[in-house]
Amino acid sequence: MSQRDGKPDLSITRRGLVTSMALTGAALGAAPAGAQGTPRKGGRLLVGCAGGGAKDKLDAHGPISNPDIARVFALYEPLAWRDQNYQFQMVLADEISANPAADVWTVRLKKGVEFHNGKPLTAADAIASIQRLIDPKRSSAASSLADVDPAGFKTLDDRTFSIQLTQPNATFDTQIGQYGNGIVPADYDPAKPVGTGPFKFGSLAPGDRSVFPANRNYWRPGLPYVDELVIIDFPDETARINALLSGQVHAIDNVPFAQTRVLGMTPGLKTLVAKTGAWLPFTMRVDQAPFDDVRVRQAMRLLVDRPQMIEQALSGQGSLANDLYSPFDPDYAADLPQRRQDLDQAKSLLRAAGRSDLKVELVTAPVAAGVVEAAQVLVEQARQAGVTINLRRVDTGTFYGNDYLKWTFAQDFWYSRDYIAQAANCALPNAIYNETHFADPDFAKLVAEARRTLDPARRKELLHDAQKIEHETGGYVIWGFRDQVDAHSAKVTGFTPSKTGTPLGNYGFGAVHFV
Repeated sequence: MSQRDGKPDLSITRRGLVTSMALTGAALGAAPAGAQGTPRKGGRLLVGCAGGGAKDKLDAHGPISNPDIARVFALYEPLAWRDQNYQFQMVLADEISANPAADVWTVRLKKGVEFHNGKPLTAADAIASIQRLIDPKRSSAASSLADVDPAGFKTLDDRTFSIQLTQPNATFDTQIGQYGNGIVPADYDPAKPVGTGPFKFGSLAPGDRSVFPANRNYWRPGLPYVDELVIIDFPDETARINALLSGQVHAIDNVPFAQTRVLGMTPGLKTLVAKTGAWLPFTMRVDQAPFDDVRVRQAMRLLVDRPQMIEQALSGQGSLANDLYSPFDPDYAADLPQRRQDLDQAKSLLRAAGRSDLKVELVTAPVAAGVVEAAQVLVEQARQAGVTINLRRVDTGTFYGNDYLKWTFAQDFWYSRDYIAQAANCALPNAIYNETHFADPDFAKLVAEARRTLDPARRKELLHDAQKIEHETGGYVIWGFRDQVDAHSAKVTGFTPSKTGTPLGNYGFGAVHFV
């Protein structure tokens, strides 16, 4: 790997890609652009995912890195989820419904679903899965499902059960309907994982690859098409692209934005581009200096030239954000004033906080396309206000290692979610991924009240008030919503762009086939 200014050289030129075309065609048997084929069974699908490391996991509940999430989509399925069009769809459930008070929810499971080991899916399995999800020692979903009464489950028949909540929750269906809330057998062992997904567990070599044979007893007729799926870790962007170019893999996630156009023009390759609500925040710990002073947090947000950030870090492939998440949520506070770069006001706030000569370390890693590039842009934008940001680049394994959620100033990536579900994951005091350590009691009360409010208009008012607090005092700098860009060989098809921001069409490996 070449070096430039002490950093890996991640540049790939048009010439470099063109000279790889012969190799790409030889390795993948590239077809002309637009070539069509009919679905056929068979083949070994190799996919390169950004990140991964020694902490790679197979657990259905609590994936962190891209390879973890890809494995979850291959192995497991939830009761419901957001599809590629961000529409809420039933998956393992036929129906999820509430009583008039929304404090008892009833779930009716699909008929004829079997786990990988041949055991039929029953209400007992779903109940055991949710009980595991609400166990804070074992699951990242505990905070978002905090309203579930651990003793409030009732089996109505083999496929039907009810869930008693500790308080009304008008949006419980969308909170339980998350990709990380997979349904597993009552005797689930994550070391020997069993799910209902299109692929079964074969092997895992942490930091390297995981192998999954097809589930030929899958409940969706005709799927999956391929015989085997292999997910390969690629912490380095250049290595991931070169693996696609050389035919070592058939698809990769998280294409560096600067390479999208060039890859899309390469014979034998296709890009997959989706407009999303996914975001790449800068994370400021509100409980540690200097970010324990709200004036410093406000100043950091005012340093950012957001259109320039989108243009330079995302090569223009994104949309403007306003330090808030969940733009597809109907309760998104689009009426709040758009925050823009204001260097004079940023300097004034820093002076008032006694931080005119602010120097901070920003921890970055290539955890998703655009993250490192955004960090580099921020360094230059902050310099205009006299703020010194020293970049500390680490590998993805280190970033999501023992210090994850402890960094004072860092970055991360998130997919599209509705506001209440997202806040439960990252902004409430008990949120498992509260990377900013935000713990505003008024904010928490507003979200809690909104969750139990049945009147949509009143719930919207409460969530707007909550978003105003986050907008003014939160620990995130959310500058844009990124497009999701992936790429694959023209010899495979079936990937569909997803507005959720989850790569490769919600890692839709089951629908992919060779042509």
